[in-house]
Amino acid sequence: MSTLQISLAILGGLILAIVVAHSTWSARKNLPRRATPDPSAPPPVEPVGGEPSFDTEPERQEPGFDRDSSLDALTAMTVPEKKPGLDALIDVIAPILVDAPVSGEAALAAMPATRRAGSKPFAVEGLNAATDAWETPFAGQRYGAFQAGVQLANRTGALNQIEFSEFVIKAQAFADAIDGQPEFPDMLDEVARARELDTFASAHDAQLSFTLRAKNTAWSPGYVHQSAAKLGFVTGSIPGRMVLPASESGHAPILGLAFDTQAAMAEDPEQTALRELTLSLDVPQVLRSEQPFVRMCEAAITLAASMDGVIIDDQGQPIRPETMEVIHADLEQLYDTLEGRDMPAGSALGRRLFS
Repeated sequence: MSTLQISLAILGGLILAIVVAHSTWSARKNLPRRATPDPSAPPPVEPVGGEPSFDTEPERQEPGFDRDSSLDALTAMTVPEKKPGLDALIDVIAPILVDAPVSGEAALAAMPATRRAGSKPFAVEGLNAATDAWETPFAGQRYGAFQAGVQLANRTGALNQIEFSEFVIKAQAFADAIDGQPEFPDMLDEVARARELDTFASAHDAQLSFTLRAKNTAWSPGYVHQSAAKLGFVTGSIPGRMVLPASESGHAPILGLAFDTQAAMAEDPEQTALRELTLSLDVPQVLRSEQPFVRMCEAAITLAASMDGVIIDDQGQPIRPETMEVIHADLEQLYDTLEGRDMPAGSALGRRLFS
C-alpha cells in the first residue's frame, strides 16, 4: 500500500469519526431537558440475601372503634354540599308556596332529572323549617316553602324564551309533585334582564394567557412538572395540566399551566419534546386578594429564566415588563367595575356568571 493510500485511509477514518461525533452531539443536544433526580427520595429497599421478599402484608392490627372520628366522618358524609344560593341579581326566581311542610325526601324525589334549562343552570331551594334558611333540600329536614331558579346569563349567552319556557315546565312539575303553587315572573321582562346582564358580562370578561417558548433545548413533561412544582403548581385532573391552588378551599385555582396532552400521555414522556407551555388566568374566577396577575407575571418570568425560555403573546411577539404593567392597570379597573356591580371577581356570583 502506497503512502498516498495510507494517508487517504487515515483521512477517511478521521472524517468518519468526526461525522459520528457530530451526530452523537446533535442527538444529545436535541434531547429534551429531563427532571433531575430528587436526592431526598429514599433508596429502594433490597431484599436480604438477594432473594425476593413476599412478606409485604402490613402488621395486623386489632379491630377498634374510634367513636369521635367515626362520628366526624359520618357527619362529613351526611352534610349537604355547600353551593352558591339563588340570587335575584343573576337568577330568575319563582316562589313555590306549600300548605304544609314538605320532607327533604319528598323534595328530592320531586327534583327533575337534569338541573339545567337549555344551557343555563336550574336549581330548587327550600326554606328549612328548623333554621329558617334557604338551602338545597336534603334528607332528614322539613321545608315550609320553596323557590325555583334559573340563571339569567353565563358564558353561553343570555337566557332566551325557549330556555325560560323549559324552566317553567321543570318548576311546575316540581311544584305539582309536592302540591305547591308556583308564581312565575313575566317572561319578556326576565329575558330583557338576561340580555342586559349578558351584555355587561361580555364586556367585562377577561381570560389571559402567556406562552412560554423554549429558546434552544426542548423540555420533557417531567422537567416541566419539576420546574412548576417549585412555584407551588400541582398536577391537575387533566393530563398535561397543572394548577396553582387558591389559598382558600372551595375557590378556583389561581393559575393554570398547560402543555400538549398527548405528550403527557406518551408511553415514555421523558423522551417527548415540548417547546411551548401556556400559562393562563381566568380573571373573574379568582379573588382579587390573591393578586393573580402579579403571580402570573412572576411565575412566567421565573419559569422563563430557569427553563431558558421566552414569554410571548398570541402573535409570537415577546411580552415586555411595560406591557404587563399596562395589563395590570386595566385589570384593576375591571375589578373595580365588577365590585361596583356587586359581582366581585372570585365571589360566588362572579364565578357563576362567568362560567
